[in-house]
Amino acid sequence: MVTILGPRQSGKTTLTRMTFPEMPYFSLEDPDIRMAAEADPRGFLAAMEKGGILDEVQRLPVLLSYIQGMVDKAKKRGGFILTGSHQPQLHEAISQSLAGRTAMLALWPFSLREIRRYDTPRDPFDLICRGFFPRLHEEGLEPRRFFNGYLQTYVERDVRALIQLRDLSLFQKFLTLLAGRVGQIVNLASLGNDVGASATTIRNWLSVLKASYVVFELPPYFENVQKRVIKSPKIYFTDVGLAAFLLGIHTAEQASRDPLRGNLYENLVIADIVKCALNRGIRPDIYFFRDSRGNEIDLLIRESGILMPVEIKSAATFSTDFVKRIEWFHSLGLKRVLPGTVLYNGEQTFGIRGVRILNPLDVEDIWLTLTRPAE
Repeated sequence: MVTILGPRQSGKTTLTRMTFPEMPYFSLEDPDIRMAAEADPRGFLAAMEKGGILDEVQRLPVLLSYIQGMVDKAKKRGGFILTGSHQPQLHEAISQSLAGRTAMLALWPFSLREIRRYDTPRDPFDLICRGFFPRLHEEGLEPRRFFNGYLQTYVERDVRALIQLRDLSLFQKFLTLLAGRVGQIVNLASLGNDVGASATTIRNWLSVLKASYVVFELPPYFENVQKRVIKSPKIYFTDVGLAAFLLGIHTAEQASRDPLRGNLYENLVIADIVKCALNRGIRPDIYFFRDSRGNEIDLLIRESGILMPVEIKSAATFSTDFVKRIEWFHSLGLKRVLPGTVLYNGEQTFGIRGVRILNPLDVEDIWLTLTRPAE
């Protein structure tokens, strides 16, 4: 068995049906199929004796108990492909019924590498507005209309399914204010005051957005190198296009001039690093580092016990200041640290004092590039 998790519209259905065209396919989003499966689970699964694809299986978690029995009786592997977009519900059901029986994979929207097959402008600020959902590139949809529908159809509906949401306008305000804090450490009390909700409510809403793959956290890295470090995570959007839409940024020119330009560019790059790792079946071990004085490294990748410091800059012109923070990080005396990389928006690729300077849009596979030492 294989279970594929990820945000709605990230291409889970298309991927599974293209990979296994001969398998019977059922979407539990369809009310009639869901009712039939709920009324007679054994009869429903009898049509899938040799396996099949069950889409959005979190809509009927009880079905997994019956699948468990079928899998245990099967003499060969590879019977079922499950997809889901609500992580907690699916994880709970899997941990109870399918532990040790299924591989867990994650699929996010397109990576920079994947959109190269389309006639998409090679401009990071255009990509920030356009986003990376497959339909935007495959069908040439207008991003503003797509994200408006995406919010109403999926995000708000999924939120209602997970929590008792009384005031939708308050949640919409929360989403917009959260987008304004992209790439920043979010103070729940401060955000709650701005929204008009308690810190507990904000924490619950944030957990729902993470569970539905709307946002993800970048945790802080800390060792006993200093007594005080920042221990709260940063928040990024799984698709930077949704963050730009919530901020009212609809053109590349707007994005390039916006005060949050650097944060949005950072979101684009870090999300792409995560996608490249997930597409290889790797759950990336990534962090940021900031001490109590505000000294910070944008991204730390830990792979095989080795740390790779990464600085991310939206500027097209290189400055030696970009390297100073990496040199500061090396001065802390941590063991097994690679020289480091600066990812920026310029055209030149070179090295300076052992640090690689790259444009992430020029790299074939950003995960492999960052986790392998420079030759």
